[in-house]
Amino acid sequence: MPYDTNADLPPSVRDNLPDAAQTIYRKAFNSAWEQYEDPADRRGDASREETAHRVAWSAVKGSYEKRDGHWRKKD
Repeated sequence: MPYDTNADLPPSVRDNLPDAAQTIYRKAFNSAWEQYEDPADRRGDASREETAHRVAWSAVKGSYEKRDGHWRKKD
């Protein structure tokens, strides 16, 4: 279920993150999707998709933060 383009991302991502943050999300998700194929590599009983989404949000939060209700690049 990797995402080919930012337009393929879930609405919750597309409608909230700036374009550059969407790209970070997409690339991190796709990488995690491959990395966590084996259930033994995931925490607890998390699904592959859930794990990939968590990794993607973590990657976004490394460079962006939510301020005043909007995601903005960290200073």
